[in-house]
Amino acid sequence: MNPDENLRSNLLDALKLAPDNPPLLKQIADIEFHMCYYKEALEKYKKSIELGIDSNEAKLGLAKCYFALEKPSAAIVIAEELAKDDDAPTEVFMLLCKLLINEKQFSLARDHYNIAVSMDEKFIDESIEYKLRNKASEPKQIEEDWDAVPQKQVEDDFDEEDYLAQFEQPTTDFSHVGGLENVKEEISLKIIYPIKHPDLFEEYGQTAGGGILLYGPPGCGKTHIARAVAGEAEAAFLSVGIHEILDMWIGNSEKNLNEIFELARRQQPCVLFFDEVDALGASRADMKKSSTRHIVNQFLSEMDGVDSDNDGVLSLAATNAPWHLDSAFRRPGRFDKIIFVPPPDLKARIEILDILIKDKPCEELDLQQIAEKTEDFSGADLKSLITNVIEQCLRNSIRSGNKVLISQDLMLEGLKTVKPTTKEWFKIARNYALYANEGGLYDDILEYLKIKK
Repeated sequence: MNPDENLRSNLLDALKLAPDNPPLLKQIADIEFHMCYYKEALEKYKKSIELGIDSNEAKLGLAKCYFALEKPSAAIVIAEELAKDDDAPTEVFMLLCKLLINEKQFSLARDHYNIAVSMDEKFIDESIEYKLRNKASEPKQIEEDWDAVPQKQVEDDFDEEDYLAQFEQPTTDFSHVGGLENVKEEISLKIIYPIKHPDLFEEYGQTAGGGILLYGPPGCGKTHIARAVAGEAEAAFLSVGIHEILDMWIGNSEKNLNEIFELARRQQPCVLFFDEVDALGASRADMKKSSTRHIVNQFLSEMDGVDSDNDGVLSLAATNAPWHLDSAFRRPGRFDKIIFVPPPDLKARIEILDILIKDKPCEELDLQQIAEKTEDFSGADLKSLITNVIEQCLRNSIRSGNKVLISQDLMLEGLKTVKPTTKEWFKIARNYALYANEGGLYDDILEYLKIKK
């Protein structure tokens, strides 16, 4: 018995004891595909996905099985869906290339081949290039190279006065943040106390600076917390939109990023807030453009303060996907404090609901009852609930000709149409917390989900 067959046999025995184990199913499917047992591999990939494994590799394996079994239409559907993901593996584009050649769509095949080769030169394939040269027209440029953009286009993009005008002195502080006491305490120790008690921290060799990464489901108030940090610290605040940066700083990014940090250093104490930082700080190994890698390296250099003093520059960042962030961002002096921001607890949900209905025409409401029925709701979900109820009140008021007040019954009825959006995030996060929890990074997720390690 060869080694693959022996391993497969042992794993199949294990599968009898745990027939609904998604990682085990995928592992066996990988081996069976390698051994050309395509039908068997197909069934195991399908079952692992149905059981909730969140793995692009399993979906890619499924697409490859369909291709091998001469079912290209099914393979194309899966591969095209995978290709939409920013983290799509190079092999997805190569598979699409082969599928489209098979379908005689040579122009599209050439586009996907060019993407794959631009991501990783080891995918250069002379036989594919021969087919594309002889069947397709001359290759077109599918994506403009950022490094090739003339400097003249961007040299005047940075406007110091414009950015100075965007610095805020927030009036929001921790008293405006409902619940999240543990989060506030951790942030205070890292950022607030060093500013308010500099002599004490200096005795211990600690200064005000460094960074905090806030992560958790969307809509749970990460941006609100960041602004409250600046208000609590009585510091200037600048929110830096990552997607805007990447659009604006084509060809001149490193220089402009340095200017932002220099402005912050002159505004000390200052809180720089980077939202959706994973859009900038994705693993450098996965970057598809060398220019983007340069931006990441510059970002890391600015946070290190190699050529400047970052004392008093407080960097906060937020992400819904910390697992996509380059590990270099988490080293000491950078975003070395990583804080989980969960959905609001019962007390916080009551406070949020109270804020949302303030000054609205209401009957007397039992917010405790409503809050108890909104477990796992984010702050954004609660706002959506109130918005839907208000819209219903307006419709009823217009129909009846009389003002209809927000009532307990309308609130409870509204709960039937609004569901927590955080559950999808936790479905993904759970897999990372269970299978990619290096150093206990995501223990807070497991604790929140009441999963024992």
